Order: sequence, then structure tokens, then C-alpha cells
Amino acid sequence: MTQPPDTENKIGLVIAAHPDDPDFGAGGTAALWTTLGWQMHYLVVTNGAKGSADPEMTSERLVPMREEEQRNAATELGVLTCTFLGAEDGELEYSREMLGGIVRTIRRLKPHAIFTHSPEIIHRRVLEPDPEDPLAEFRGFVNHRDHRRTGEMAIDAVYPTARDRLNFPEHLAEGLETHNVAEMFIWGNRDINFEVDVSDVLDTKIRALTRHVSQFGERGEDFIKNVRDRWRSPDGRFYERFERVSMPF
Repeated sequence: MTQPPDTENKIGLVIAAHPDDPDFGAGGTAALWTTLGWQMHYLVVTNGAKGSADPEMTSERLVPMREEEQRNAATELGVLTCTFLGAEDGELEYSREMLGGIVRTIRRLKPHAIFTHSPEIIHRRVLEPDPEDPLAEFRGFVNHRDHRRTGEMAIDAVYPTARDRLNFPEHLAEGLETHNVAEMFIWGNRDINFEVDVSDVLDTKIRALTRHVSQFGERGEDFIKNVRDRWRSPDGRFYERFERVSMPF
């Protein structure tokens, strides 16, 4: 396992677009690092109001359901808090309001590390070509627009917005001082330079994901088998991979 940062400030914040995204992107790392003395937190930007194929479901019922599911998943992983900004699912725009919400959370928690989505990748191939599986080279990943906007705002919040006193000065009036985030860990990027072996906490990560009953409840064992097969590396281990960016303050 690549070791976490050597710092006295063992606070991490995962900034994600929808409920369940933080668990997919960094849930294993959150579970593992909490055992090493880190305090991990979640910030979810949208309300998840569109995430259901159930013809009987409504957004009014789904939003509180998904918040509760995310809190339950966070508890499984040892994540201390979940903050929800409530932007409309599928309609996220880069806005001062949302940027301010992210900055406020950073200034309140004062994390050493931020984890978030790639703001750059729209789609990419996940699997390398396999001569025994001619379809493998066409299997890929599409980075939801909400993910990209969330990643963009999270990175801008880190630098320079949360750092500079004249950005959102109303936070100072609330008693929230500026904060320099030391490192960012971006999942979904092509330029991977940091990986966390989450094999020992994989079952915990999967249990957290199954807490999102509205998303995965009906799939049951098939969901668990599929994610295990999809996430298993050639060496038989399971990793969460990031581009690690150290901030030059």
C-alpha cells in the first residue's frame, strides 16, 4: 500500500457529485485511512434526485432517501460527517453559490487532503485490449457532467479560493479562517501516480455501497460479484487510484 501523507493534520475531505460517488471514488481509502488515525469527511454537491429507474419513484421521495443512504454508507466506512449542498442532480452548473459551499466546508474542516473527480476526462477506455475478449477494448467509462463540474469547482476551491481572504470574505465574519489544502487526490484521471491497496477493506467498501439500496438493492449478489470482477487487478489485489497533486504553498 502506498502510505498516506506524513502529516500531523490527518483530516481528509472527499468532494463528490452524487450520493454513492464518494464511496466509489475513495471509499476504500477512507475506510483504510481511518484505521491509521485519519478523520475523513464527505461533501456531496447534488441531491441525487434523478437517480432512479423505478416508475413509482419521485424526486421528492428520492432525495431524503439518498441522503440517508449516504450517511449509512459513511458510517460503514468510519467517515465522520456528510455535508450536502443540494444542487439539482443532472443540472449542476459552475456557480458562485456552489463554489462558496465547497469553500465554506474546506474552511470549516481544514483538511490536509481533498479527494475529488477528474474535471477533464469525458470518457476513457477502462480495459486494455484482450485477444481473448474482442469487446474488451470498447468497454469504457463516461464521466458524468456533474462529476466534471464538481471536480472543477473542488480544484478551484482548493486553489486559490479557500486560501485567499478576499474570496468569500463573509466566511471570515462567520469565524471561518482561510485554509491551505496541502494535497489533492483526483480519481478518474489518466495520469495516475498514487494507488491505495484497499484489498483488506474491500468488503467494507462493498457493504457501504450496498447501503445505497435505491441504487443497488435489487441487484444484490450480482452487484457484489460484478464489482469484484471489475475491480480486481491482474495481481489479484484491489486498488483505488488517483493523481496526487501537492500544492506549492
